[in-house]
Amino acid sequence: MSGVPATKGNLIKARKSLALAQNGYELMDRKRNILVKEMMAEVETVKKLRDQITDAYATGYFLLQQANVYSGVIDRVARRTKIESSIHVTYRSVMGVEVPKVIYHAPDHYEVPYGMEDTNAAIDEAYIQFQKVKEITMVLAEVDNTVYRLAHAISTTQKRANALKNIVIPRYQEQIRVMTADLEEKEREEFSRMKVIKANKEKQAKRAAA
Repeated sequence: MSGVPATKGNLIKARKSLALAQNGYELMDRKRNILVKEMMAEVETVKKLRDQITDAYATGYFLLQQANVYSGVIDRVARRTKIESSIHVTYRSVMGVEVPKVIYHAPDHYEVPYGMEDTNAAIDEAYIQFQKVKEITMVLAEVDNTVYRLAHAISTTQKRANALKNIVIPRYQEQIRVMTADLEEKEREEFSRMKVIKANKEKQAKRAAA
């Protein structure tokens, strides 16, 4: 942008470009603040979920051990458990950032997928507990991924805002300053030239009258 001729047209263009850059920075800064606020709320959720899932897994493995103790190896029961196929992932937009939304409707009560003749209550408790683990895991995966995407968007937005604030805006401001100074100097020179021309004309008119 250096070396741009100091003309009124170029000065007008530079001022418009500066206004656009300043407006862009304000929008980027606002977007970053909103994304940070959204991410911090999700981070708090992640902390709570991690505590919940740690406790849920500990309880689940304890119940699984109890089931093994009372019923022996329960892999035959595990093989009867169906693979979860009712989970769907959609996306929502947060200031233009696509973040995941896990769709899963938890049942009001859990039904075991195996017969009762060769199992006991310990297996049922372990199964139900791991259903709860599954649900917490889904939510945690959703929120974790959301935090990652928001953090990446915040970093990108911050870089763009910094570029506008520290490079683009100062460059336009300097260009406007230089062109304004050059144009003012040209106006002073033109004013002085016109005064000299006027004075010479007055002298010539006096001589002609004499």
